[in-house]
Amino acid sequence: MAFSPFTKSFLFITVLFLSVPLESWASKHVNTDQVLTYHNGPMLTGQVNLAIVWYGRFARDTKNILRDFIRSLNTPRVGDPSVAAWWKNVERYQSAAHPGARSSPIRVKIAKQKTDKNYSVGKVLTQDFIQPLIEKITGGASSYVTVIFAARDVSIVDTCDGRCSKHGVLGAGRASRLYVAVGSPETECPGVCGWPFHKADYGPQTLPLQPPNGNIGADAMVIGFAQALAAVVTNPYNTGFFQGPPTRPLEAVTTCPGMFGSGSFPGYTGKVLMSPGTGGCFNAHGVKGRKFLLPAIWNPDTRRCWTLL
Repeated sequence: MAFSPFTKSFLFITVLFLSVPLESWASKHVNTDQVLTYHNGPMLTGQVNLAIVWYGRFARDTKNILRDFIRSLNTPRVGDPSVAAWWKNVERYQSAAHPGARSSPIRVKIAKQKTDKNYSVGKVLTQDFIQPLIEKITGGASSYVTVIFAARDVSIVDTCDGRCSKHGVLGAGRASRLYVAVGSPETECPGVCGWPFHKADYGPQTLPLQPPNGNIGADAMVIGFAQALAAVVTNPYNTGFFQGPPTRPLEAVTTCPGMFGSGSFPGYTGKVLMSPGTGGCFNAHGVKGRKFLLPAIWNPDTRRCWTLL
């Protein structure tokens, strides 16, 4: 279906109005006038090897959307703005931690993948149950960041409180193993973690936005995964960049909740783009023609929340 320039402009303006004013949980609970402090600990640099556990039953499309997002992190020539441009802000934390030093590229690679269709540790994941999944895919090696993507019928403890994903470290010293866990909001707290593609549980209600790849679960999981990945790179051992108590810190993305474009503030998406053919809303281009909606990230240079649009 073809759209005239006037129609495209109308669709773009419509997105701006649809994205305001839908209030998220986070806007009631988080002060965005925060400055993240560097606590002198190590951060992840160079190549980050991901060991992915697909926990439960996933549609092929869901897996492909998440894998394409990961591959987009280091692929800049795909359109403007790009996922890679968003990732550059994560890389900037290196020079912010060590003034005068240059930030170097952080390459993110899918090193291992494993599917656990039989829910080997049950359908409620706590940290105790996450540990055997890490052991199973890494063999105890500490050179990976284990990423657990949980299917729609799996609950991850402590991810329905407005954060929608988590990262952590098990063990200590050279034996420590980093992990990220991301749940699907299709059935698990969709009004919190499915926003802005699902009607929010709180605040004034407007129509939810259409997901950019037509998959509410996968497109919302991209947002949660982006949040956790940025955090595990900039604050892997709870000694990097954060504000507040180490047990529940504000980090690179969680300090800018509910923000996706300029003119936004917590709970209000702000400026986003719309695909004329599908109505999907996005702010970043990726590989294979994919489009993604990525959250704001705290910029350590300007000390303010930054968005792609």
